[in-house]
Amino acid sequence: MRRFILVLGVVALAAVFVLSACSGAKKAAEEALKTAEQAVNGTKAEAEKIIPEQVKTLEAALNSVKEKFTKGDYKGALADAQAIPGKAKEVLEAAKAKKEELTKTWTNLSEGLPKIIDAIKSRVDILSKSKKLPANITTEKFTEAKSMFTEAMKDWGVSQESFKGGSLAEAVTKANSVKEKAVQILKTLGMPVPEAAKS
Repeated sequence: MRRFILVLGVVALAAVFVLSACSGAKKAAEEALKTAEQAVNGTKAEAEKIIPEQVKTLEAALNSVKEKFTKGDYKGALADAQAIPGKAKEVLEAAKAKKEELTKTWTNLSEGLPKIIDAIKSRVDILSKSKKLPANITTEKFTEAKSMFTEAMKDWGVSQESFKGGSLAEAVTKANSVKEKAVQILKTLGMPVPEAAKS
């Protein structure tokens, strides 16, 4: 009987140790999860509009940690959560580099495009007032060029709004689309294409 009580005591003591170890692991995982969440939220605010795909990957990693934590895998959650701030830092650095690249591209486009747009507008106005179109421009081609120019102007407005709103990637994508349309219009109207617009 005494042996049974002794064994029971050892089992009870072991159970206490297991519970306290579980409780310790849970607390550590909880703290790491909070830190990981703060890192992801901070990164999201900075990088979401520049490199959304990488931010989604980071969020997926955080969700995976939360899932492990909910299932009681505190050891796994702790290890994964501790890796997230490092990943977040990498995403922030990538966003900074991408932002610099996009800003440079935007600066070049926003300096060159208005000149091309003005030249096209001037040509379209002259041809619209002219009684006869040049031999190399059919009425159909001219109508198409005017329609494309209206579209390009609309896209240019959207591009500028995106830039003002901080959506650099969207602004550059739209501006590049405007550049492509502008080059097409220049060719249709028999106008020279500036070297900068060819690249």
